[in-house]
Amino acid sequence: MSEPRPIDVLLAKYSESHLNHTNEIIHFVCVPAIVFSLLGLIWCLQPLAALGVVLLSLAYYVRLSIPFAAGMLVMSLAMLGVLSVLPPPSILPLSIAIFVLAWIGQFIGHKIEGKKPSFFDDVRFLLIGPLFVLSFLYRKLKLAY
Repeated sequence: MSEPRPIDVLLAKYSESHLNHTNEIIHFVCVPAIVFSLLGLIWCLQPLAALGVVLLSLAYYVRLSIPFAAGMLVMSLAMLGVLSVLPPPSILPLSIAIFVLAWIGQFIGHKIEGKKPSFFDDVRFLLIGPLFVLSFLYRKLKLAY
């Protein structure tokens, strides 16, 4: 039998604390919101820095899964596109509000789940969360990752 791929091991481990359907739904909303708000916060400092963060995360995702990296590229470009058309004075307050509300949602989801967030055990799971959400879309569309 072959060794499981690192992405499969990471998703399986992440899934252990995301089994409750309500928690999963919360994550489907809150994880992309956190990514968007984090990019918005960085965008406020310097738009090129937000692009740099996207490129660094994509380098990590390419090592895990080319199809996931492609999905994250599309999602990241869409988020950067939205940020580029928002009125600059609105980006910081909007990003802070989304960031705070989305994290509150995440912790409510984990309270419902009865398990602590995965990133408390391994900080890499902050980058795996978006792939966890994307994996549901890929399975629904019957796309391999």
